[in-house]
Amino acid sequence: MEQKTKYRTKHSEELIQYLQSIPGRHFTVGDVGDYFKGRGTPMGTTTIYRQLDRLVDQGLVNKYIIDATSPACFEYVGDVHTDREEVCFHCKCEMCGKLIHLHCDELRQIRAHLLEEHSFMLNPLRTVFYGLCSDCMGKEGRMDGTDHC
Repeated sequence: MEQKTKYRTKHSEELIQYLQSIPGRHFTVGDVGDYFKGRGTPMGTTTIYRQLDRLVDQGLVNKYIIDATSPACFEYVGDVHTDREEVCFHCKCEMCGKLIHLHCDELRQIRAHLLEEHSFMLNPLRTVFYGLCSDCMGKEGRMDGTDHC
């Protein structure tokens, strides 16, 4: 008997096809709902949550909870299973809400330093840096990256 998490429905197939078209991009349940509504094939919010939860359990989708005020964010990773040692932080723009997936060797060194020198294991999948993205810095006249407080 096949596992329940492997069960495929029309909705799950449509969702997987959509997610395969946007690999590595962050999205919310609302984004998925808007996509299907725009195609004229609406998919209910509960169905989207249920399907995404199954895909998270299968390791095909990563789920990120950035803060208490933002909706959960997802990323399709396909059959590639994330290496828990991989350093992947997130940057969230405080102005527009954009979420940036960040792989950075310097942050990997900070993570190693925290573990070795301070006996603290940082969880990179749940670490978020807040600030302004390049688009919003340009709008605010802060392209030099300095804080003008």
